[in-house]
Order: sequence, then structure tokens, then C-alpha cells
Amino acid sequence: MKKNSLLILVMTALLVSCSQGPKWQELFNGKDLQGWEKLNGTAEYKVEDNAIIGISQMNTPNTFLATTEKYDDFILEFEFKVDDGLNSGVQFRSNSLPDYRDGRVHGYQFEIDPSDRAWTGGIYDEARRGWLYPMNYNPEGMKAFKHSEWNSARIEAIGNSIRTWVNGVPCANILDDTTPSGFIALQVHSIGKAELEGKTVAWRNIRILTDELDKYKTADDENVMQINQVANTISDREAADGWKLLWDGKTTEGWRGAKRDDFPDLGWSIDNGMLKVHKSDGGESTNGGDIVTTRPYKNFMLKVDFKITEGANSGIKYFVDTNLNKGEGSAIGCEFQILDDQNHPDAKMGTNGNRTLGSLYDLIPAPQDKPFRKGFFNTAMVVVEGNHVEHWLNGVKIVEYDRNSDAWNKLVQTSKYKDWPNFGNAEEGLILLQDHGDEVWFQNVKIKELD
Repeated sequence: MKKNSLLILVMTALLVSCSQGPKWQELFNGKDLQGWEKLNGTAEYKVEDNAIIGISQMNTPNTFLATTEKYDDFILEFEFKVDDGLNSGVQFRSNSLPDYRDGRVHGYQFEIDPSDRAWTGGIYDEARRGWLYPMNYNPEGMKAFKHSEWNSARIEAIGNSIRTWVNGVPCANILDDTTPSGFIALQVHSIGKAELEGKTVAWRNIRILTDELDKYKTADDENVMQINQVANTISDREAADGWKLLWDGKTTEGWRGAKRDDFPDLGWSIDNGMLKVHKSDGGESTNGGDIVTTRPYKNFMLKVDFKITEGANSGIKYFVDTNLNKGEGSAIGCEFQILDDQNHPDAKMGTNGNRTLGSLYDLIPAPQDKPFRKGFFNTAMVVVEGNHVEHWLNGVKIVEYDRNSDAWNKLVQTSKYKDWPNFGNAEEGLILLQDHGDEVWFQNVKIKELD
């Protein structure tokens, strides 16, 4: 009888344990701001009706209410409501360090955006790289936010995987290894218009789960685009979608000098997963020279992460034919311009800004308000489908055009390429990274060939 009673007690305990579900931790007690601290700005936070209210204020930088605890892997849920006209967000895996911009809060941010842009649920890298996942990557997710209502949010940050939801709708999906741990923080964004002062953003029911995350994480939705920010890697999703590394991050395999059969023995180096062009005299292909792929490409999506030093000039070329120019200067091809627009004189040359960053060099200008991350790696993407070509920068399309047309040929005749026969109309060509005598870094070079 005693054994049976003991067995029943053990089974009951197991059943109770199994029925408890996820062990959520409340980050906000609904009464006061215990466990939170204000950072950077002077905007007001108060507790009202079981919610934290942030109140916009003039003449203050972004203000953050941060947890005193730090978290690495977690599932975070909360509800939020925001007045139209404000921009806000929730920081996670974020930090405030004395040696980084005098304690400036920096790190991942779940975007709260009631504007017509509708990027709520996107992922922004506050005070560092800028947009990691703008919501134009996921048009369906842009519809999830509800104006003037309480919205539910979920963030799953597990290892390098970071995903977000708004009102149960999947929004952002990135892989990134920049910051593995940090605090959670609620943002009241700075404002520049007096009419926005006093507007509010509110949060409630803030809770976090740090145990048994694999058990409670959400199944992956393959309909939501995944952006892989981990350098020189191909994720399972990317591999299944046909992406391949064009540079392996370690060797020179698959590349050669544009005017030689092997890789240059000077002017380029591989350092900690980065392919570097060395600083020389600022001349075009006068040091190590350009490098090109060892095989041509026809229809493709090409991604290249690049980082420029002050005043630098370089480029990514495609449809390159190394037989066209055997003399001085760079090999000939269509060019995604890489340039420090603020400090290099080439930005003011050409026509209507068609030599600025992201432009189709000397042919079609990129917009001035393009999303450039100064001091950090930026992602250039070139998409070629037949005669249609697009330039993208950090997830935003900035240039598009069609080749092999009367309009295209007329445009070429007004450019520096007018003397090169059939410029830009080749069915296929090599891909090139340019040596223009300035220090520029490349990584995460990958390609997906299209049918």
C-alpha cells in the first residue's frame, strides 16, 4: 500500500511538472519601475494602468528604459501601443558601454513604426549598422500592426537566429552573431517637431522565457525571407534556395587577377575573414589590380558586403570582359559604385550624381538618401534577370535598368563607355572586385544563379 501511494505521488508530481508549461519571468510588475533604469536621454517614463508609459520630449536624444539584468538566449513577449507620429522600439541584446560613444545605447531593436512606411516588427541595429531587416523584405508582415490599439509582439533570440512577430504574424528573420548578450530596453525616440511633444508609447505584459527554448520556439516559416548576416556562411535556408559562397572567406580559390592567370601577389590580403584591398596611390588598378571570378555568370543574384575607409573608392563590376582592356586602368564592365560620397571628389563628377555610392557608375545615379552605414559593413546586391538589372543597398532597391535596348545604347553613348563596343549587352561576363588604390574590405560574397 505504501509503495502504491509513493508511486501515485511520484506520478502526480510528474504530471504537475509537465502541465506547468513555459516558466515565464515577468520583467514588469505592473506597479513601478523596479528592475529598470533610464539611459542616455531625459524623456519621462511612468506607470499607469499596469503599463509603462513613455512620453516624448523636445531637446533630448533617444531615451531608453533598460533592464538591470542582461539576457542572451530568450523568447520575449510584450504588448505595445503608440501614438501616430512617433517612432519607437524595444532594444534587446543591447549595451551601454563607456568605451562605445560615451555609453550610447547600441544593439538590436524591434522597430515600432506607425508611419506609412509600416516597418513595425523590423530589426534595426541602434547606433551601429542601421537596418538589418527592413520590412520591405516581408510585405505581409507590414500589414500586422494596428493603429491606436494594443499590439502583441514576440522576439525569439536563440543563438544566431533572431525572429520577430506582430499580432501573431511573422515579421523579421535574421541570422547575426554581432552581439550575443545584453539588456532589454524600451525606447522613447527623440523628436524634432514641437507638435510631437507629449505623445506617448506604452508597453505592458512584458515577460521573458530563458529555459527550454528549443521546446517552445516557433517553427520556421519558409515564406518569410531570411537574411544571413553571419559572415562567409551559407545557412540551411540559403543552401536550399540555391545560394553559394563566391568567396570562401579563407583562400583565393575561384578568383584571379583581371589581367593575369593567377591571384595578385600584392595589393590584396585575407585577414580574419575579410578580403582587403590595400591602400596605395589612389590610382585605378595600379597596385595589385582588380580581381575577377574564374568563370562567367549570366542570370544571378549577387551579394557582397563591403566596408570603406575614409575617402575610399572601389566598385563591384559584372558583365566584365577582361579581353576588352589590356592596357592601363580597370577591366571593363557595368559597375556598382563603391565610394565615400562625402570625402571623395568623384562623387561630384559625372552627371547628376551618377558616380556616387550604389550608382551604375557614370550612367544611372543612386538616390542621395540611400541607406548607407558609415563605418560598418554594407550589403550590395546586384540582380540580373535577362536584360533587367537592379542595384540594392542594405535591402533597399536604389537603381534599376534594362539593357539591350535603344534607350540603353543611347545612355551608354553619353558616358565614358561610349568607345567600348556593345558595352553592357553581353549575355554573360565575369564578376570583379576593384582595386582603386584605396583600402576597402569585402566579405560575405555569395551568389545565386537564376534560371
